[in-house]
Amino acid sequence: MVIASIDIQGGKVVQLKQGSELVLQRDNAAELAEEFDRYGEVAVIDLDAAMGKGSNLELIKPLLRRAQCRVGGGIRKAEQAKELVSLGAQKIILGSQVFRGPGGEFAVNIAFLESLVKTIGRERIIVAVDAKSSGAGNYGIVVDGWKTPTGLDLIDAAKAVEPYAAELLFTCVDREGTMTGIDLAPVERLRAAVSCSITAAGGVSTLAEIEALAALDCDVQLGMALYTGKISLADAFIASLNWKKAGELIPVIAQSPDGQVLMTGFADREAVTETFKRQSLCFHSRTRNKLWMKGETSGHTLKLLHLRADCDRDALLAVVEPAGPACHTGAYTCFDTGRRYTWEYLQAIIAERFRNPAPGSYTATLDDELVREKVLEEAEEVCTAKTHDEIVWEAADLLYFTTALITRAGVTVGEVLDELDRRHKK
Repeated sequence: MVIASIDIQGGKVVQLKQGSELVLQRDNAAELAEEFDRYGEVAVIDLDAAMGKGSNLELIKPLLRRAQCRVGGGIRKAEQAKELVSLGAQKIILGSQVFRGPGGEFAVNIAFLESLVKTIGRERIIVAVDAKSSGAGNYGIVVDGWKTPTGLDLIDAAKAVEPYAAELLFTCVDREGTMTGIDLAPVERLRAAVSCSITAAGGVSTLAEIEALAALDCDVQLGMALYTGKISLADAFIASLNWKKAGELIPVIAQSPDGQVLMTGFADREAVTETFKRQSLCFHSRTRNKLWMKGETSGHTLKLLHLRADCDRDALLAVVEPAGPACHTGAYTCFDTGRRYTWEYLQAIIAERFRNPAPGSYTATLDDELVREKVLEEAEEVCTAKTHDEIVWEAADLLYFTTALITRAGVTVGEVLDELDRRHKK
């Protein structure tokens, strides 16, 4: 997997050399998050919080619902991690606090890690084992925005935190921001020492390095090389796949945003490249032995939202927005299950009625005043319903009118579900 980094300092997206020298600065964090999300998870790092110089939380919050984000920087309490998860963070990156004991001494803080596992679960925890060369091929953990050496050995520290983390983020600090190439030797040692997932960063500047990291079963996090155009995310994504295991063709599963499987196919490197370029799902046609964009003749395209590799990097999941039926038979899916009637589908129908009122459409007559009256009326009828069938009937009415109300107000079903998700995780 390829992870793009959004480092935030002073309310701006920045790239720093060696963690201190400002190289570039941008102010389009939201756009970047949406763009990067097509290719993999996005690492959002609050540099000010990491260095104890403030917080960019208000800027970060909206990013967590725009993309699948892993978030780090200045997280020193389990409650902070829990709040970020409730706001939509997929995973939490922890650094300096992990390597400070209760008395302020440099040591792996087991009590802190145990509290995090209890609060958000091991599967959400990433520990940043940022390290600098200490000579003779050894690397030592550094903290406080890479300013403070701890004297802790990289490998020993990694082994100590592994029981509490699903993943380690190793940054080769000596190479960070230099684009001089990552030092693979410590990555190889780290890979041999632990069995959890590893993401490597620091100095990566070529596709060959990404392929080498993938061969070690490591993910890669890109910053400077991405922002300067040295490496494109599309090329990096393709280089990170396990083509040796998959062969020339890699299976692709197309899935709707609400989780319904639409179809399957196969893609070669050209098809994956064209998928990103056209932002529409492309395959390699085995019968015609050529590139094929789904819907190129019928118009029933599959607009790409994001592409993800599986854990072995030899299969792809494409989350897409279908323009019509996915199957050549005219069915919604190739698996003859029909389209599920979801809350999102209901809103899509209501929104279309509002945009293009058809003669006789009741939905089209629902102005702001009328729809609010109907919500109040149906809420009362749900509360007074007695039998099972009556409750089903009245609840369906209430859901319909409530959906019409939020649609008129410009609120999406996804936003409501996100808020329920936030409450569930608080």
